[in-house]
Formats: sequence, structure tokens, C-alpha cells
Amino acid sequence: MPPQPPQPQVRGNILKFLRSFMGITRILQIVFGACLWVTIAANKYGGSIHFVLFVAVFFWLLTLALFFLTLLDKQDLVPLLGGDRWSCTNLAHDVFASVLYLPAVGVMIYNTDRNSFCNLPQYKHPCLYKVYLTAAVFACFCCLAYLLSVIFGARRKCQRG
Repeated sequence: MPPQPPQPQVRGNILKFLRSFMGITRILQIVFGACLWVTIAANKYGGSIHFVLFVAVFFWLLTLALFFLTLLDKQDLVPLLGGDRWSCTNLAHDVFASVLYLPAVGVMIYNTDRNSFCNLPQYKHPCLYKVYLTAAVFACFCCLAYLLSVIFGARRKCQRG
């Protein structure tokens, strides 16, 4: 039996979510998070960079799950966190992500600064300065995207009462 085409109402809900502020910020969080952890994982890393990689991958996976649950309108299937609590769950996720991304940004900035000596044209050895700089920029973008979600979610929660 061939698969059924999606109902017009379901397609409309999906497009509505993808065009909403929350849908756009979730997409940005997923894209920036993937760019961050791929940038780090594709190069040699060690020490405190493990924390940044943990934060990036952990929240990338959680954000991906929240995105698809909301996109498919299946948040009622999540026990204890779905249904009426879904907006609080999203807000808590975004606050927790923002809180952990702030030190991750600090770690990346510190490591970028620590490797800035090798950003000279005469320096011929392998250097991670550009990698750390790129990762720091993506970490900042991720943190900003989660902070925007926190502000939007808190504002929406306060308006509902």
C-alpha cells in the first residue's frame, strides 16, 4: 500500500511552525550547534575543549528532538513534560542551554587567545588558532540563539499568565 500524502491541515501546521519565531530559532540552534561540534571534532582538541564538545553535542541532540516533536505536533506523547507543560519544558531547555553555552564561549575565547601567537605568516607549524576562532564564533551564535529563545519563551509565558 503506498504511503498516504500528508493531510493539508498537517502540512499547514508544519509550515506554520517552520515560519514561526520558535521554528526559525530552533533551526538556527541546530545549524550553529552542528557547525560548532563538527568544527571541533574535525580537528585535534583536548583539555577544556571536551566540555565545549559535550555542551554542543548534548544540546544539539536535545534541540533536534524538541524540534521534531514540535514540528510533528507529538509533544503530547512525552510523559511528564508534554501537553500543557511543553512551553515550560522548552523554556527550561533554553535556559539550561544558555547557562552552559556561556562558559563554553568563554572556554573557546580563552583557547583562541592562547593560540593567537601562531597567527603569524612566518609561523610554519600546525596551528589551531583559526579552528578555535571559528568554533568561538559558532559558540557565540549558538548562545545568542538560545538567549533569544529564552527571551521569547519567557515573554510568551508571562503573556499567558
